[in-house]
Amino acid sequence: MARSGIPRPGGNGRGLGERWPIWLVFVVVVAYTIGLLLHGDGPNPLVDIWLGELTQWAPVAVFWVATVRTGFARGDVLFATLAVTLNAAADTYYVTAMDAGGELPFPSLADVGYLLFYPLMLAALVALVRSQMRGLAWSVLLDSAVGAIGSAAILTALLGPVLSSAVDESEVLATVVAVAYPVFDLLLVAAVAGIAAAPGLTIGRRWTFLVGGLLVFAAADIVYALLEVDGLYLVGLPLDAAWALGLALMAVWVNAAGRPNSRPALGGTRTPALFVPAVAVASGLGVLVLGTQVAQPVLAVILAGLTVALAAIPLVFRQRMLRRQARTDDLTGLPNRRALYADAPALLVVSRTAARQRHSALMLLDLDRFKEVNDSLGHDVGDRLLVQVSARLAAALPPNARLARLGGDEFAILLADAGEAGATAVAVGLRDALARTFALDGLSVQTSVSIGIALFPEQGHDLSDLMRRADMAMYRAKANRLGHHVYSSEDDSHGDTRLRTLQELRTALSEDQLVVYYQPKVEMRSNAVIGVEALVRWQHPTRGLLLPEEFLDLVEESGLMHSLTRIVLTKALDQAAIWQEHGRTLPIAVNISASSLVDVDLPNEIAAMVAARALPPSSLMLEITEDFLMSDRDRARDVLFRLREAGIQISVDDFGTGYSSLSYLRDLPIDELKLDRSFVLPMADDARAASLVASTIELAHSLGLRMVAEGVESGVAYDELARYGCDLAQGFFMSQPVPAPELENWLAARPALQPSDDV
Repeated sequence: MARSGIPRPGGNGRGLGERWPIWLVFVVVVAYTIGLLLHGDGPNPLVDIWLGELTQWAPVAVFWVATVRTGFARGDVLFATLAVTLNAAADTYYVTAMDAGGELPFPSLADVGYLLFYPLMLAALVALVRSQMRGLAWSVLLDSAVGAIGSAAILTALLGPVLSSAVDESEVLATVVAVAYPVFDLLLVAAVAGIAAAPGLTIGRRWTFLVGGLLVFAAADIVYALLEVDGLYLVGLPLDAAWALGLALMAVWVNAAGRPNSRPALGGTRTPALFVPAVAVASGLGVLVLGTQVAQPVLAVILAGLTVALAAIPLVFRQRMLRRQARTDDLTGLPNRRALYADAPALLVVSRTAARQRHSALMLLDLDRFKEVNDSLGHDVGDRLLVQVSARLAAALPPNARLARLGGDEFAILLADAGEAGATAVAVGLRDALARTFALDGLSVQTSVSIGIALFPEQGHDLSDLMRRADMAMYRAKANRLGHHVYSSEDDSHGDTRLRTLQELRTALSEDQLVVYYQPKVEMRSNAVIGVEALVRWQHPTRGLLLPEEFLDLVEESGLMHSLTRIVLTKALDQAAIWQEHGRTLPIAVNISASSLVDVDLPNEIAAMVAARALPPSSLMLEITEDFLMSDRDRARDVLFRLREAGIQISVDDFGTGYSSLSYLRDLPIDELKLDRSFVLPMADDARAASLVASTIELAHSLGLRMVAEGVESGVAYDELARYGCDLAQGFFMSQPVPAPELENWLAARPALQPSDDV
């Protein structure tokens, strides 16, 4: 194929949804290549003109279809399409305007189209990587520069003879055009090498076809230029097929982008880290060494030296960079634990003069129920929450504070020149700052924090002592829901007890020390026991039977609630199966915590557990709390409807103690409400409490829900509830929670419980 001056690399892009256009392009290229090999000496119009032009315009059609399918919105596709179109138009002009001897004046209009190809293709490459380059580290960008400049050095050395021969002082325009071709080739190859040297870039699955096409074009340009210098190039050489092959390869790339659901930069092919920079440095050294033996272009030597110099920059700054990385938290950019321990001695200085004693404070912060955010919304949302939390903490702290992230959701703050009052005031301010809602990708997330405070030097003379005591204080604040707590000597025993209890609790879960007690639920109209509630107890080997309030908070904090829930469900359902075998139908209610309900697989697991025991789904009722219903309404709706589809009943526990909004009663599949004991106990002495209970029962019935009263501890309360129309009662007046065998004895010996005459 005829070329004027120095040849051009060819197009770039993605395009069609079907594969047949690509096959057609390659069929034309193969036919053209065979024609070049077989037509013999001299030009052949069929091969050199018609087939040659078809190899140019067939890929152009693929590029334009890709541009239309992407709605002209992909900059890389649009620029590449314009590049290959001008290249083909220039080639068509060349073959139609050349004289009978196959010559065309140089430069000509064909050179305008050929030369415009280069800046347009460079613009396509820039558009392809622009959005990703902003997020890359400086070291990756430096690797790209090393790769680009090293490639430019090699290409400059190879094109030295071409550049020398192109210089003609009598023809300034011809010289500029002739030099422009190898310079543009150099820039294009350098750009490709720079992109390939950035392992953080993902350019798309077909990136290799784009690279291959550009490199084939550049290689053909160089070979053509060297042949032209020696006067050996002739139209119709097999070399002409190389440009056609380069266009065909780039058409494969553009074909993928034109598919309806395609996106740029998905699943990209990545170059091994440091591969291209290493090759570039070796090439630069090779040019420098070769320059001592053979004359090299000055520009090639300069570029080779610059390649080696840039590659050495990371070595100079590596020590500083590694030190900074070792002291910085990757996620938030805050100082990490190592930095805190390194800086603490300078901040915690003990003065020999008590009057000049410098007081400081260490604060440990831990987000409450952060694990639920990770479990329910995903770790990526959890990470974004931590980034926003760190920003709010930094903004709310006084200038003399040192903030660090210790790991997970735990942060530390060193307050210089702060006593107990000052540290407490800062803690209150931090809690207020974190109480505001966080916006995360359209989600509104609320969190709270527990803060432990230890004072220097009163409660520790180094950071290790302060960390241990602040940690104890933080867990006291979390356990008692205080928000913040200043360490006191009593916390030592509390901390030791907590750690010991946590270890014993893990043993209890693995060694079957948990037991389930059952408390009956009595239907008030018939006085019949129509169900029971399963209540967990811990049969501690040395401390005896522990009630839930003695260990459930610790279970929640330590992330063991999932395990405990499954143990209780298993024991309760096993007991329901035993009762069913003995002809007793007694539905069991089991409490499910909010942290367990965030598990999306839980409804399926519960349904499978019920089915495995051949129990009817109505034999199980799950008791949930209002905080779960209100904290994540969409997730609650999904979980509850899936449980309802499985036939599982739903009860709202501790009703009335949570939120004022009752819209969830209308929107969610709920079967019953359990009125909290705090409303039932004062009924006998408080008319307003009794009125509130009566109205709540009426509300439940208006919505078609059953009402269960908890904490019924006297006949007076039982009678009042029956008079108000309450459906079920549960409490010590009927029976305390007891093991299953005792419950069976109680049921067998139980006399009919008659309501008072005035009911």
